[in-house]
Amino acid sequence: MRIDSGSEITVDDFARRFSMRRGKLMWFLGAGASAAAGVPTAWDMIWEFKQQLYVSRRKVSPKLVSDLANPVIREQLKAFISENDQFPLPDSPEEYAGLFEAAYPNENDRRAYLDGKIDGGKPSYGHLALATMMKAGVTKLVWTTNFDALVADACAKVYDGTGKLSTIALDAPDLASQVIASERWPAEIKLHGDFRSRRLKNTTEELRSQDARLRQSLISCCARFGLVVAGYSGRDNSVMASFSDALKEPTPYPNGLFWLHRGDGSPLPAVSDLIERAQAANVEAAIVRIDNFDETLRDLVRLIDGLDHAALEAFTASRKIWTPAPQISGNKGFPVIRFNAVPLSSLPTVCRKVECNIGGAANAKQAVENAGVDVLVARSRAGVLAFGADSDVKAAFDPFGITNFDLHTFESKRLRYDSAERGLLRDALSRGLARQHELLLSKRRSADQLAPAEPDDPKWQPLKKLVGSLRGTLSGHPEITWREGISVRLDWANDQLWLLIEPRTIFEGSTQEPRPRRQTLPESAVFADIIGN
Repeated sequence: MRIDSGSEITVDDFARRFSMRRGKLMWFLGAGASAAAGVPTAWDMIWEFKQQLYVSRRKVSPKLVSDLANPVIREQLKAFISENDQFPLPDSPEEYAGLFEAAYPNENDRRAYLDGKIDGGKPSYGHLALATMMKAGVTKLVWTTNFDALVADACAKVYDGTGKLSTIALDAPDLASQVIASERWPAEIKLHGDFRSRRLKNTTEELRSQDARLRQSLISCCARFGLVVAGYSGRDNSVMASFSDALKEPTPYPNGLFWLHRGDGSPLPAVSDLIERAQAANVEAAIVRIDNFDETLRDLVRLIDGLDHAALEAFTASRKIWTPAPQISGNKGFPVIRFNAVPLSSLPTVCRKVECNIGGAANAKQAVENAGVDVLVARSRAGVLAFGADSDVKAAFDPFGITNFDLHTFESKRLRYDSAERGLLRDALSRGLARQHELLLSKRRSADQLAPAEPDDPKWQPLKKLVGSLRGTLSGHPEITWREGISVRLDWANDQLWLLIEPRTIFEGSTQEPRPRRQTLPESAVFADIIGN
């Protein structure tokens, strides 16, 4: 169910409202708020639970389902879970807790698992921004279902020590009431426990019996403060029941209820229902669609006066990994353009694999040429990898005695370097660009070259305005012609593949490898914009 547009507000709208309510909005943090700090989210752990259950019950090698980013493997794990009545349904509110308990029934094992996930997590910009607002009294109270110490660690940096922060876990539920009553701000209350605590709550039965005193404290505070929910999906019935019960108070959420939701998808039905019922109770309630926790907190601190930004500035300075491109002067200089990488958001996940008695890559390509079929191939130890119709692939390799005709999965670890899989993807991408945009394609070892097949086509007019003629003859060498174009290649960075584009002058009739143009005009950016449309 998707809530109507009247129940949503933009991030900038939320930031302006937040800036006017100093000390009147408390926070509720879920696992998503810790993702940028290196702590896996509940969604990440759900897939690991499925993987562990699949490997242990099917008694198969972990390597078969090692790549959890692969959609094919995810569908395989999802089908396994769906077929077993012992497990909660995929995407149900009970999925995380049910699978956690099924994978690790013993509390000590669950504690060890969480210790391993939390270890190494460091406060992100969002945690430091929250701590900065806590120091200034903008935020007084933070509730969380997380076990990590990221809020406390952020406060230690901002306050130069944790003495100012009151942290309450399940070991001392009465302390929460005392801290709130005496207004010993700032305070952090952990509904599911602390990773150092003797009491951790992370299974269905435990979550269902949420500590009554902490729950009542949460409800009472919802009648005193407004609430901002971040990084939390709304899967825990006990927490959602507390939010709902707060609507029965005489003055529920007096300064608003704002649910920060990441992505374009719809929130869980329980969240949408809560927002709608809050609005019916005359509460200022809305979904705020965000990109991530860190960017949202950055938007908030920009509008709040009187904050000590020292910790934030130190954090930002320590993580500057990009440097400005050098200014180009004279008739030389490189790089020619500053932004020449395009992220590949969607990729094929499988290709055809053929095992047969054939030699290397050159032999495989020659077999395709001899068969006269439209097939792209690469050679790996696993066999011949191919894109194309099955009938065409078989026609090319039947003469070499096919012993296995199967699918081959692209594992992300093999896309990190110049593997056969990455080469096959580059061939397919270059071929697709050439066909779609009527480009001439020239294959090179390090990169593919693309140039307009018909430079006089009106669609290349923006490029002509920038660089002049798009083709010509080399002065003094009439046998050598040139065209303006680009080279494209694939590279791996920040855990994904990128298409890298560089301007090229492409020669015909010459055996020399074309070199990048040394000029200040960003022609490849215009070229990329044209083919992008």
